[in-house]
Amino acid sequence: MSQAATAARPLEGRHAAITGGGRGIGRAIAAALAARGASVSVLGRSGGMLEAAVRELRSTHGVAAGNALVDVADEASVRSALEACLRERGRIDILVNNAGIAPSAPFLKSDADLWRRTLDVDLLGAVYATQAVLPGMLAAGWGRVVNIASTAGLTGMAYVTAYCAAKHALIGFTRALAMETARKGVTVNAVCPGYADTDIVGDAIANIVAKTGRSREDALASLVAHNPQGRLIAPEEIGETVGWLCSEAACSVTGQSIVVAGGELMP
Repeated sequence: MSQAATAARPLEGRHAAITGGGRGIGRAIAAALAARGASVSVLGRSGGMLEAAVRELRSTHGVAAGNALVDVADEASVRSALEACLRERGRIDILVNNAGIAPSAPFLKSDADLWRRTLDVDLLGAVYATQAVLPGMLAAGWGRVVNIASTAGLTGMAYVTAYCAAKHALIGFTRALAMETARKGVTVNAVCPGYADTDIVGDAIANIVAKTGRSREDALASLVAHNPQGRLIAPEEIGETVGWLCSEAACSVTGQSIVVAGGELMP
């Protein structure tokens, strides 16, 4: 491959797996990595969305792409799905732990089931996936693990105690694993978006409208009030951040929590 082609598609020959890759942020991340030449496996719970994402990746970026159904809260499901991706498209060089849920409730109405489900999906899902692919990365001496956390992983937010706890734990996991892999060619980082233009945020807006009777515009304004830019974050901005973290230019960046939130937090 020519030097110009290498510069244009720097992840050519790499295989990226993205959980929650069928829509929203995950789909934007898959597109960003495919645009850089990586073959892509998108994993999630909706076969229709995953298949649509694969068709788009193949037609737009001309890369090998596939999908696998997975329940990230189930360790056996995660291992089985990633093993299938490995068989079909080779060793997984890049893992993006994007799948997540964000249930909202006052703390005293957050029961044990809500806490377990949130921790299972938002924290343990990333642990299971990373345990499944890290041995291959270590053997190859190269790998990228990117955990999609949240500004809620860096500060407190009312009415999402389980979500905040899970995302704080995900960032702690990121930092600790980065220390273990620092000399082994593997970087581990977290990306912490603010409120992004996704279905989850759309659901949050609808919830505010239903519970308060406020207009959709007022509900949206309340969510972006802490963003100095006064807007939702585009999923593509998060995808481009992940793309950079997976590049050789970011080989010395590990254990970091990259905030993509319009200046909302400045840690």
